[in-house]
Amino acid sequence: MNSLRLIKHLWQALPLSDYNRWRFTSLLLEPILPLIKDSVVYTAYLREKEWQTKRIRPFYGDSLPQLPPQKKADIFFWGIIDWRFRIQRPQHLARGFAEKGHRVFYISTAFVNTSRPGFELECMDTPGQLYNVRFHLSGRPQVYASPPSRDDIHRLTASTATLLAWTESRDIISIIQHPYWYTLARKVPNNRLIYDCMDHHDGFTNTGNDIAALELALLKDAEVVVATSRWLQDIAAAHNHNVKLIRNATDYDFFSVKPDSIFQDPQGRQVLGYYGAIADWMDIELLEKIALHFNNCLLLLVGADECNARQYLGALQNVKFTGEVVYDELTYYLYGMDVCLLPFQVVPLTLATNPVKVYEYLSAGKPVVAVKLPELAQFEGLVAVAETHENFIMQVGKALATLSHAKSENDRQQFAARNSWTQRVESFEAAIETLPEPLISIIVLTYNNLKLTRACLDSLDKFTNYRNLETIIVDNASDDDTPNFLHHWSKYGNRRRLILNKENRGFSAANNQGMAAATGEYLVLLNNDTEVTNGWLRTLMNHMRMDPSLGLIGPVTNNIGNEARIRIRYNDSVEMQRKARNYTLKHMGETFPIRTLAFFCVMMPRQIYEQVGPLDEAYGLGFFEDDDYCRRIEKAGKRLECAEDVFIHHHLSASFNKLGKGRKELLEHNQKIYESKWGPWVPHKRR
Repeated sequence: MNSLRLIKHLWQALPLSDYNRWRFTSLLLEPILPLIKDSVVYTAYLREKEWQTKRIRPFYGDSLPQLPPQKKADIFFWGIIDWRFRIQRPQHLARGFAEKGHRVFYISTAFVNTSRPGFELECMDTPGQLYNVRFHLSGRPQVYASPPSRDDIHRLTASTATLLAWTESRDIISIIQHPYWYTLARKVPNNRLIYDCMDHHDGFTNTGNDIAALELALLKDAEVVVATSRWLQDIAAAHNHNVKLIRNATDYDFFSVKPDSIFQDPQGRQVLGYYGAIADWMDIELLEKIALHFNNCLLLLVGADECNARQYLGALQNVKFTGEVVYDELTYYLYGMDVCLLPFQVVPLTLATNPVKVYEYLSAGKPVVAVKLPELAQFEGLVAVAETHENFIMQVGKALATLSHAKSENDRQQFAARNSWTQRVESFEAAIETLPEPLISIIVLTYNNLKLTRACLDSLDKFTNYRNLETIIVDNASDDDTPNFLHHWSKYGNRRRLILNKENRGFSAANNQGMAAATGEYLVLLNNDTEVTNGWLRTLMNHMRMDPSLGLIGPVTNNIGNEARIRIRYNDSVEMQRKARNYTLKHMGETFPIRTLAFFCVMMPRQIYEQVGPLDEAYGLGFFEDDDYCRRIEKAGKRLECAEDVFIHHHLSASFNKLGKGRKELLEHNQKIYESKWGPWVPHKRR
């Protein structure tokens, strides 16, 4: 084992890309393969060979391909296994979503051993919709052992930013399949979070203690939890109200077709078979009893021996271990089996399991005998189940005695055909439709400056990417062509409302009108001298959703008098969008505490508005009402944060600049009002 670890370490340390490292290693291994056929090295080599013979040469650095246009939400699979590991639920779902027209990015558990942020990329289909992504991360940590360290999160965030800079995703759905990724995935902007819960992780011997705590946080924060079994569904339901049951399935088109060549026992014996991992959850004692009882049959075990079963059973003359085989060879062995077995121990890990291989066995019409697990009940009596070793052996005997029953074979295949991965992807898309979309009310205050208002509302249409939205315009008696434009605007869109004041009621009073009319779970105050950027709204909401202690949040900007201002330059809106994206990706998931948020753009939960109340209208036309409201939110025990990963362009005081000398008088008057309530005003600071 020590020598194997040394070989693995040296292999990973080669200063080559993974693709070239494979080519170099294969040249070394090919001559000695016959000598190591029964070793774990050979098993690993077979997996790698299957992968490399199918894969397209990887892209990295500046050679990234051009993606097809985004037509549906991009799907990011945060994987539980490396893509090149055994073909299972993760790969089938990823392929299915790509076939449905989504651009799919499968984040592998295998890392590229380098400290420079980035990723290696492999296109997995001809249309260029499906990609396998391997992030750069020094040391290649095992995702199952422990959560990522703070340094690793920092590096992975930087690598994710480089990926998103390439994809330019407007709408993202993250499907997390292992808790390791949770801290990273929740940082992704404009993101919806799904936990595809397919395993009882504590049941694996390589699962670290801290993974359970991370999974608990993921169960609570996911917008929907998809469970593969009733057992997992019940666990998830204790922590999340939105849980969907989407079981495993079969690649029916593959497993239902008998290959030209099938396995045959050289001695002509009937074959009792199993394929899959031969691991800790296998009931080795049961396998021994089966082999001894049916000594006139061959017990065929196809898969990697991960629990030294060969050492325990190897002396039996009617037991054959094949070692790991590639996916395409599974039907060669499956169709050579007379009875298929599921000889698991009944432990928490298997109690939570919805076994993929049973669907695959049934696709070939094979009789199946399994231990009694909760998920076996849904196979509609097509699988024989047993609670004891003796009963299991009896069921195998019955299955052997009725092999020629054509109707049973047809029933099994019909059931399998109704449970394909294509159907599971459709169920997944239906679950996505149930993702919570809290109604958000955006209140835009206008007063003249029609050109700015047009640009603001146009940016809302182009870059908000949020369905459940109402926009309320409150116009403070504009005397240019603004009212006519707003009348037209309100008629050509969903959930657009217009309030026209006959007099300028000031900033606080007009915003209060909008908030009183709003019905959303979240309220946004947005000035008309702003332009929003891609995904701004959901990203702000996600910060609030993930942190109930937040009472108010706002973006960074180009033009404001406090810490929310960043150094950024651009010449037009197109350049602004690009540079804003570059900045926000570098600060993905980041927020910082701020004493006062300027109300050119802020978001609050409805309950905060109901608790704190409307803006103080004593401030008249404006100034200091935002400072005042921030103090009131702090008094209510909530925090204020500025989101580094949301940028809003701000022209700054487009309306107030027209006040001339009256601006200074208004400032001085309102400062006195503020200080009478809160004491000396603390001037805002820039970075």
